[in-house]
Amino acid sequence: MKFRDSQHIIEYYKKTVLQIATPFSTGTGFYSSKFNVIITNEHVVRDNRRVVVKGKGFGKYMAEVLYLDTIYDIALLSPPADHKMPQLSMNSEKLPLVGDQVIAVGHPFGLKYTATSGVVSSMEHIQEDVPYIQHDAALNPGNSGGPLINAKGEVIGINTFIIKNGNNIGFSLPLSYLTETLASYHPERDGLAIRCDSCRHVILDTPENNRYCPNCGTRVHPISKIEVYEPSGISKTIEALLAVLDYKPELCRRGVNHWQVSRGSAQIKIAYHEKTGLILADAHICYLPKENLKELYKYLLKENYTLSGLTFSVQNSNIIISLLMYDQYINSLSTRVLFDQLMEAADKYDNILEDTFGAKIKEIRS
Repeated sequence: MKFRDSQHIIEYYKKTVLQIATPFSTGTGFYSSKFNVIITNEHVVRDNRRVVVKGKGFGKYMAEVLYLDTIYDIALLSPPADHKMPQLSMNSEKLPLVGDQVIAVGHPFGLKYTATSGVVSSMEHIQEDVPYIQHDAALNPGNSGGPLINAKGEVIGINTFIIKNGNNIGFSLPLSYLTETLASYHPERDGLAIRCDSCRHVILDTPENNRYCPNCGTRVHPISKIEVYEPSGISKTIEALLAVLDYKPELCRRGVNHWQVSRGSAQIKIAYHEKTGLILADAHICYLPKENLKELYKYLLKENYTLSGLTFSVQNSNIIISLLMYDQYINSLSTRVLFDQLMEAADKYDNILEDTFGAKIKEIRS
């Protein structure tokens, strides 16, 4: 496909650059139609057999981890059964040159798709005997696993890591390493697989190979032996409450002790802070209108007197309704009632604030 300009490239990639979440982290992935697989970094999905994936054209689902590679930091995931993600052009035959323009797209800090541009600054950075594309297209936590794209709209690398306080110094794995991997491993044919950390051979996850590499004898850690994540303590209680409220807890996870759900047009973020014992659920429901602020503030203060266990607040331009409690007081019945009240209030008040005061309802970001 020929692209008109960089904006055309950025818009096109929105359809196939995906959000990935685990109980431990968040990241980015992208889809290869040739191999019918989702590509990301190994460190994004590490220690997980299944991860949450969300794309522009489909809802959250649990993707199976098909391949793990700690040497090249590559992971491959199963795509959704029914999707319309477009084909991407991938160029692994020719390395970029210093000065070439590049675009990095992904979901940094859990945001819903961003794009940054820059130029290739070096092709000589080598880490663990693997050369990387060095560039100044800004990468941030959450960008890991996303594609690095050239001026023709071709994927040329996988965004992998940054140097802390490095002033927009990012590193991307050249696509040739992915091509090499997929030349010896086909997910639909071979099932689960890993790359041996010692001899670097791709090893199929079979009963014969699930302890030692058949090529060099090194102890290996196959995907099938990864323990499925199970929450404990207060996190387990919170997930049990989400299940009672008809949410699938595994699809709500957004990192360690963080969850995100939607009710109607409202989005609710839940966080448990183990050090303080604080459980905080924030429903980001509206943006402040440009006018009529005095009447809106009066209304919010009045409602704070009538709400039981819930509180309105304003952070920058966001109108938020919050539930705050300590873990020592959590129990299945009373906490369920409070969570349900928060979700019902969020779904109710965004419409009131929009219709009465001209507030703008926030777009749901999964």
